Amino acid sequence: QVQLGESGGDLVQAGGSLRLSCAASGLPFSSYSMGWFRQAPGKEREFVAVISPRGGIRSADSVKGRFTISRDNAKNTVYLQMNSLKPEDTAVYYCAADRSGLPVTTTAPYDYWGRGTQVTVSS
Repeated sequence: QVQLGESGGDLVQAGGSLRLSCAASGLPFSSYSMGWFRQAPGKEREFVAVISPRGGIRSADSVKGRFTISRDNAKNTVYLQMNSLKPEDTAVYYCAADRSGLPVTTTAPYDYWGRGTQVTVSS
């Protein structure tokens, strides 16, 4: 079965950095787009960044210049490097996989989701 497992979430001070990882199994990873989304309490899940099978990237305006998405197909893993973290980045971060291979930025098209990892940024 398909499984996505996020790791790397932590408590960090504003201005700090974290690197999230998502390891995938049970799917042809190299043919899927891989996305990161986040959800804060009381808010809808929102797009953060996505990377296509060939490395095409789209990211939310709120994180451009601070967050970088990357993938290692040999390791079936997608990463999210987060720098200059702000309190408003606090959320549960979810990894998602889309079989279309397109850099989609909405939640609906994604086929599989991880269970999330908590990122908390203190002021």
